[in-house]
Amino acid sequence: MKVIVIDDSPEIVEVVSLCFGLRWSGAKVLSAEEGGKGLELVEAENPDVVILDIGLPDMDGFEVLREIRRFSPVPVIMLTVRGDDIDVAKGLELGADDYVTKPFSHIELMARVQAVLRRTQGISVSGEERPFLSGPLSIDFASKEVRLNGKPVKLTSTEYKLLYYLVKNEGRLLSHESLLGRVWGEAFRDARDLLRVHLQHLRQKLGDSTESPSIIVTEHGMGYKFVRPE
Repeated sequence: MKVIVIDDSPEIVEVVSLCFGLRWSGAKVLSAEEGGKGLELVEAENPDVVILDIGLPDMDGFEVLREIRRFSPVPVIMLTVRGDDIDVAKGLELGADDYVTKPFSHIELMARVQAVLRRTQGISVSGEERPFLSGPLSIDFASKEVRLNGKPVKLTSTEYKLLYYLVKNEGRLLSHESLLGRVWGEAFRDARDLLRVHLQHLRQKLGDSTESPSIIVTEHGMGYKFVRPE
């Protein structure tokens, strides 16, 4: 287990290091006090997870996240101030996998990390699963490669898993609770805002309208279903 903490607070780095050390005895925790240094670490070390603070001395965490997503799908958990819903929404829209509000307990942090790792470790795929092909969209389940009009679509691990479950249940309504439970875990079955933000981002990447979606269709108050694009 390799972790990178990007935070200018030595206390936060120490707490995160202690948390991972207690949960994974062989965990290697690296840290950077500045966003630029953090980006260099992420690119060089290929970590299993990144813990990223929003407030950094040289650049804000959103910009760091935006740059990370240019070259890596590594799971990123944002650290934010309690009650700052705007920051939470922005981070999720930019590709964060989850967030933890400060101050946090080691139990909460580890629960979030384990949930993220469970859903980003990949979906087992049998050799019999054929690629999905319809209109401009293609999905190779073996390589987890998604293409739109022949061009690769860069999805985060969470976005891919959402798309996977929607496509595998094509035409069938999946409730909010069902999707949240499958992708994030049972503890997140009520986190509808989390689901909404990730689906909005997924729609944008698939060229689906966020105003009147025709691929990932909303059944208000009930859930979502995938409609094969023509």
